[in-house]
Amino acid sequence: MHLNRLFFALWPDDAVRSAAADVARGVRIRMSPGGHPTPVEQYHVTVLFLGSALSDAQEAAARQAASRIKVPPFEWVLDHAGSFRAGRRVPWWLGAHAEPPELRLLHERLRQAMQAVGISLERGRFVPHLTIQRGAEQLLPKTAIAPIRWKADEFVLVRSHLDREPGGYEIIARWALDGAPDAEREPPDQLSLW
Repeated sequence: MHLNRLFFALWPDDAVRSAAADVARGVRIRMSPGGHPTPVEQYHVTVLFLGSALSDAQEAAARQAASRIKVPPFEWVLDHAGSFRAGRRVPWWLGAHAEPPELRLLHERLRQAMQAVGISLERGRFVPHLTIQRGAEQLLPKTAIAPIRWKADEFVLVRSHLDREPGGYEIIARWALDGAPDAEREPPDQLSLW
């Protein structure tokens, strides 16, 4: 099987990445989780996972469809840490109590666009988070953190190389979040019958 593991993501800038790394260090010192920290250069928020074996044609279709997505930029605030059980692995993450509606809109528009070009997607609940620790030995209760403000003005398509050594992520395309908020969009031209 040809591995081509792709996902759309928000990719933090250096300031957000640094602030998240500081919080992650502090949480690890207090909680001694075991497992291994996510490398800071791999910090991201997955918006939509496309699969592990996309063909070249599917990848091209995904890029083309994503280029037509229009969502306004938005700011959100990572304000707590937590965890969830994923089999025997327990990832720790940073998240936001208040999810920006634009982030949900981006997820839904990408999902609809990918389905329209024939990419089968797993159905799961969208829980935006930035993973800071993998394979922890204990759950992390929801913990307040110093707020991290994140101005999201683009989304990216990422290829995962975590199946090989050295592992990592490769950004293969970027798109600006530059759409007008729905309330500010121009109404469609009216068709006159007279």
